[in-house]
Amino acid sequence: MTEITSRRGLLFGAAAVSAGALLTGCTSNEPSESKDEPAGNDQPVADDKPGKPVTIGFAGPQADHGWLNAINDNAKDRAKKYSDVTLEITEGSNDTAQQIGQIETLINKKVDVLVVLPADGKALTQVGLKAMRAGIPVVNLDRIFNTPQAYRCWIGGDNYGMGLNAGHYIGEKLKGKSGARVIELAGLDNLELTKQRTKGFDDALKNYPNIKKVARQAAEFTVESGQAKMAQLLQAQSKFDALWNHDDDQGVGALRAIEQAGRDDFLMVGGAGALSAFQAIKQDDGVLKATVLYPPTMAASAIDLARALGQGKGIGGMAEFEIPSSITLYSAVVDKTNVDQYMSTGFK
Repeated sequence: MTEITSRRGLLFGAAAVSAGALLTGCTSNEPSESKDEPAGNDQPVADDKPGKPVTIGFAGPQADHGWLNAINDNAKDRAKKYSDVTLEITEGSNDTAQQIGQIETLINKKVDVLVVLPADGKALTQVGLKAMRAGIPVVNLDRIFNTPQAYRCWIGGDNYGMGLNAGHYIGEKLKGKSGARVIELAGLDNLELTKQRTKGFDDALKNYPNIKKVARQAAEFTVESGQAKMAQLLQAQSKFDALWNHDDDQGVGALRAIEQAGRDDFLMVGGAGALSAFQAIKQDDGVLKATVLYPPTMAASAIDLARALGQGKGIGGMAEFEIPSSITLYSAVVDKTNVDQYMSTGFK
């Protein structure tokens, strides 16, 4: 219960401490107190001032989803911020063999650092190992390789935390209601991340004995699937008090189904952090009241980490000489109390 209580304490704040807070030392626009001495315990800390030139190779899957498109945009925009960074970015592919070929091309170009969001972490582990053995450190973004030997640093979202924080938000909203009923619109059930999100949600609901999850339907992270599966849930469940939808993209379809059914008798929590969700939350005239972040800004942070690696520097705000080996982002809840703070991070 201690861990759960501490997470809940963070849940309702306007902002949560995360990798972004640690990386502010990498990207601060403020000059350091001393131009001659490195920060912290005399370790070199990455900052905005131009340093050793670094060529970063970036390889991700095909941007066929709003979140993935935002990943690419965040990486490109962050790289442009630094005059000492050259970004070599691939077209992106969901075909494993093609993505491996793209990464091997970057290895052959002898880039200084690789940032890889694999279409399939397990399938691309060997090419990650190949890069590391060639002396090219790898920042593994989100979908994780099978072994830590295939990357120098992993940075990604917290799928379990998404479910946990969604569950606690709903739980607190329904805490005083006897016999409360909730339903869940999940993502693809064959993905481990979907299972983690559901487990986090179920674990959170265990803290609220007045709440029962009465239905769950898996969609496919698309507008069309969200609309179709939500229509089925609405037909099967004539009365419930809250809905957690794993993904804001499929949530667009879910909201269409809800509007077509004329339903407004429950609250909805989304997932990921789409701009459309933020706008609906701010407008506050429908069922969508909050969304739980899975921030695509992780790609910008991955560029910061890669730059620090290439320049042999650490992270501002930490005493260590090296960047961490693993960074898990916090799944903050965004509702009308803090939506303005996050609006600029919303993806289309």
